[in-house]
Amino acid sequence: MTLEFFLFLTLAGAVVGFFSGLLGIGGGILMFPLLHYVPPVFGFDPIGVKNITGLTMVQGFFASLSAMLFYQKQGLVHKSLVLTLGFSLFLSSLAGSFISRAVPDKILLFIFGALALTAAALMFLPRTYGRDDHTEDMVSFPRSVALVIGVTVGFLIGLVGQGGAFITIPLMLYVLKIPLRVALGSTLAIGLFSATAGMIGKVATGQVPFAMAGALLLGAVPVAKAGAWVSKRTKTLYLRWLLAIIISITALKIWADLLG
Repeated sequence: MTLEFFLFLTLAGAVVGFFSGLLGIGGGILMFPLLHYVPPVFGFDPIGVKNITGLTMVQGFFASLSAMLFYQKQGLVHKSLVLTLGFSLFLSSLAGSFISRAVPDKILLFIFGALALTAAALMFLPRTYGRDDHTEDMVSFPRSVALVIGVTVGFLIGLVGQGGAFITIPLMLYVLKIPLRVALGSTLAIGLFSATAGMIGKVATGQVPFAMAGALLLGAVPVAKAGAWVSKRTKTLYLRWLLAIIISITALKIWADLLG
């Protein structure tokens, strides 16, 4: 690995780590296109899709852990929601990550694009903001619905190597009716379950280049907590629209490549 490529990966990790803390996402929705499309622009060798999915799982786990600890101190991590969605995501994501090695790259990209498109559509639905600053002790949710979401989404995100925040946050907001700040904090904790499962599968099947992962984490881990600090001081309206824009741009780019 050249010094230039090492610095690129560290900077990529820092950028994605900041948005992980800011928007409660593990970072896969940003990391995947960043590693897939940008290296050739700077003259670096392309990174294989399977290696990218492994790298996003590793980065997602450690960035989520760093930011989640900050959210927990603010009372924005709903423990019951985390356990219900977390365990179902863990088991189904583990199955998906092992199966992913036998799935062609084109199909993985199609699944990722479909998930991103669904998430983007949900984020543009109208909603009110009156409850978004509630803490976790003021929140309830339908457990059976959360379990179905966890099993279904977990398998798909395990296939594509994502922690799943980009799709679970919209589902939590619009299906489970969770306030935004609690959704962000809880999603980071939930993401640790699916990211752990996915990371085990990716490492076990040889899809994680460890030197590259180390460079990403060097940038991601310390900056993720700074992103969480900024998020706490940003209006929920702005956070929601920023998340919607990021998901939409990624979905459009992936579908443009697939259709092209």
